[in-house]
Amino acid sequence: MNPPILKPICFMVMPFGEKNTGAEPPAPGKIDFNALWDEVFRPFIEDLGYIAVRADEDIGGSIIADMLERLYFSDLVIADLTIPNANVYYEVGVRHALKNSGCVLVSADWSRQLFDLNQIRQARYPLPDGKFTEEAVKLIHAALAAAVNHLAKGENPVYQTLPGLPSAVDESRATVIREQLDRLSKFQASVRAVRAAPSGERAVQARALAAAFPPQGVKLSGVALEIVRLLRDFAGWKETEDYIEGLPAEMRALPYLREQYCLARSEQGDRIAAVGALEELVKTSGDTSERQGLLGGRYKRLYRDANSEGDKQRFLGKAIEHYNRGMMLNLNDYFPSCNLPVLYRERGRRGDDARAKAAATLARLACDRAIALGCEDEWTRPTLLVVAFFEGNLDEVDELCDRVIEDGAAKWQLDTALKDLAATIASTPDEDVKKGLSAVLDRLKALYSEA
Repeated sequence: MNPPILKPICFMVMPFGEKNTGAEPPAPGKIDFNALWDEVFRPFIEDLGYIAVRADEDIGGSIIADMLERLYFSDLVIADLTIPNANVYYEVGVRHALKNSGCVLVSADWSRQLFDLNQIRQARYPLPDGKFTEEAVKLIHAALAAAVNHLAKGENPVYQTLPGLPSAVDESRATVIREQLDRLSKFQASVRAVRAAPSGERAVQARALAAAFPPQGVKLSGVALEIVRLLRDFAGWKETEDYIEGLPAEMRALPYLREQYCLARSEQGDRIAAVGALEELVKTSGDTSERQGLLGGRYKRLYRDANSEGDKQRFLGKAIEHYNRGMMLNLNDYFPSCNLPVLYRERGRRGDDARAKAAATLARLACDRAIALGCEDEWTRPTLLVVAFFEGNLDEVDELCDRVIEDGAAKWQLDTALKDLAATIASTPDEDVKKGLSAVLDRLKALYSEA
């Protein structure tokens, strides 16, 4: 009698049930992951010669313990990253820490992952409509077969970065890391010193720090990001653009720096090119409230600058569309929502007044939340100022103006806020409120000119 053949085990890590994708059309709005398992992955894994196991098939008493055992003892782990899922991301991290190979990441060809997992090699498969016809299953199997076995043999990034894991890592690297962190800490202190300097000295100090860290020699992305922010805030858009252009290619490709480069180009008048670059960024790196807000801002500038009535209406509609999209992507991000009230009021369609008030309320609540949680940023204060102007709340506007005088123009981003405040006043229907707001705006303009 021949002994039974023991097959290797493949543990499948993926979401359960029907889930929204959050992806833009033509990608499907929902995926039935149970059907994806039954119709696609289980037969594919079995055809590879493995016993196919998914987490919901655990029958033990401890879900966490069963999951950890499967992640360690399975010969192969396949993780589907098509949609952002905390459990899947966690299990990928555990497997990467436990085993140096045998973890394959897969996702639909339209998927955009969060943070750094999109930099790890993956097997992509076609999933145009979320339906698993016989033909669709064949195409998915063909795409996966070409990559899974190859990727399963590759060493994962944890073991590539820390050779000798788990017990023979070169401990001398700890000294190098400490020295790097010490240098980074001193650099951050220099950044804080620039921002704390008298307003007339910040541009000079920002340029000096940028000269001390020339772009072609920058090795850490965090250094590049901080210098770009300083140049943007204090030196000017041309210097910001030049610094980004001088960075190594892999840093210029970082989404945040691509956003700032688009913003710099736009602020120097190249708005159409900035729109195209931002749309490509959304397509290649995923949609965010920040990127939609930036697109809304470029269209808002085009609307303000347009000469023909047709162009004005078209660009106004696009600005509202993108700001609204950004607001819906993240209600806690007040950047998109705070720009909508005045634009709705200027468009003046039926229902726009109610939409404007709702957006202003959302922006205020988002700012209040940020302040309560201690996560406000440099735009929280100017956003509250813009919302107060829109609401015509003269008492609050006077109080905020006094705070601007106490804090200084730079802390309230007056260079940007003044334009929005002027547009808000122009759209204010009540003449008495408009006069009161105009008087406060004159005070703020005088303060900005003195800064």
